[in-house]
Amino acid sequence: MLRWQVIVTAVLALAAMFLWGRDGALSAFLGGFINIAGGWVYGWRVSQAQAGSAGEALRTMFRAEAMKIVVIFVGLLAVLRNYSDIVHVAFFGTFVITIGVFAAAIAVRDAEEKT
Repeated sequence: MLRWQVIVTAVLALAAMFLWGRDGALSAFLGGFINIAGGWVYGWRVSQAQAGSAGEALRTMFRAEAMKIVVIFVGLLAVLRNYSDIVHVAFFGTFVITIGVFAAAIAVRDAEEKT
């Protein structure tokens, strides 16, 4: 999943560079990177857990999701407050598309497991 998010972020950053220049490319990169960082934190937290029961597994997943949300919120806030030349279309477009890639990656994996 993270690999696909990285690929999509790179492609969209390249496209944004042609449309809006360096600031567009950096905006797109930051929009994708925020989701990549959040997904990495989620995966890291879940992989560290040693669940002995279903309840512990769920607790770990909920904590990991909370950590992911915090990372994404802080990332969005940091970029929007500190990057004055942001290209909003590139930033939010890449952000939303990488969220979609996350959902699509889960669906693709499920389809592969069924066959």
